[in-house]
Amino acid sequence: MSKELFRPTGSWVALITPFTPKGQIDMDGYKALIDFQASNKTSALLIMGSTGEPTLLTIEERKAIIRELAPYCNNKIPVFFGVTMGSTEATIDLARYAEEHGADGVVIVPPPYIAPPKEAVFNYLKQVCQSIEIAVGLYNNPARVVVNVDAETIIRLSNECPNLVADKEAIPDVGQLANVMDGAEGRLRLLCCDSPAYGLILPTLALGGHGTANVTGNVAPREVAEMSRPWDSWETVTKCRELYFELLPLMEAVYAAPNPVATKAMVRLMGLPAGYCRAPLPDVSPELSKAMEALIERFDLKNKYGLK
Repeated sequence: MSKELFRPTGSWVALITPFTPKGQIDMDGYKALIDFQASNKTSALLIMGSTGEPTLLTIEERKAIIRELAPYCNNKIPVFFGVTMGSTEATIDLARYAEEHGADGVVIVPPPYIAPPKEAVFNYLKQVCQSIEIAVGLYNNPARVVVNVDAETIIRLSNECPNLVADKEAIPDVGQLANVMDGAEGRLRLLCCDSPAYGLILPTLALGGHGTANVTGNVAPREVAEMSRPWDSWETVTKCRELYFELLPLMEAVYAAPNPVATKAMVRLMGLPAGYCRAPLPDVSPELSKAMEALIERFDLKNKYGLK
C-alpha cells in the first residue's frame, strides 16, 4: 500500500447531497456541511452513500463531487465516497477515479436490483478492493440491495483484501455481527447503522465494535459522536446508554420516511444547506415537517449549533 490506510471509528456520518432550488448539486452547500461536520467531532464522512442519493446522480455529477470535495476534505476530515455502479467494471472505474483525486477511501455494496449469488458477490467485492490501494468499506444493507453479504464472505474478504478496513452492518442479526467480529480477528472495523428499527448500536459496541456509520449525525453530530465512541470504560458504557435513549426520538425522526427523505428535510429545517430530494423521492408530509420542527426546538439544536 502506498500510504497508511484510514480506519474509521466513532461517528462516520453518511452525508446528504444538497441541491440548489433548481435541483443542481450545491457544491458550496456541500462544503458548508463538511465544515459543519469537521468542527463538531465527526470522525469521518461518507459522501454518496445511500443517504446521498447516488442512484439519482449522473456519472458526471458523481465524478464532479469526487473531484471537488476530495481535495476540499484533505487535512480537514477523512472522506470516503460511495462508488457502487451497476457493473464490476463501472464500479472499479469510479473507485479508481476516487483514488486518483485524493479520497481516503471508498464504500461499496453489491449492485442493487440484480441480486447476484454469493460467490459472484464475493468476486465483485474482491475485484473492486484489489483494483485500488486506498481503504475500502463494505456496506451490508440487504433491505436495499436484496443480497446479504454473510459473515463467511466478509471474513474471506478480510483475509484476501488488506485494504478492506470496515464493515458497516445494516441487518437485524446481531449474531452475524458477532461472527464477523470473531472471524475477522481485528482486521476490520465493525460499525453499524443507527436505524432504531434495527437497534444495533448498543449490541455492536458491546461486542467490541468501533462505532456507527450514521445519518442522525447530519443534525446532531456532537451528540452522535459521543454516543458512537467505542467502549473503553464503564463511564463510556453508561454515557452511551444514556445518550442512546436521549437521542432515540431524533433517530426515529430521521428514519420516519425512506432515507434520505426525512434526513434531508430535517437538515433543511435546521437551516443547513439541503434542498429537496430528486424525483421520484417525495418530500415529507406537512404533519411530519411540523413534528420535526418541534423536535428541533425540543432539543434546542439550532441554538446549540449556532444556526438560524
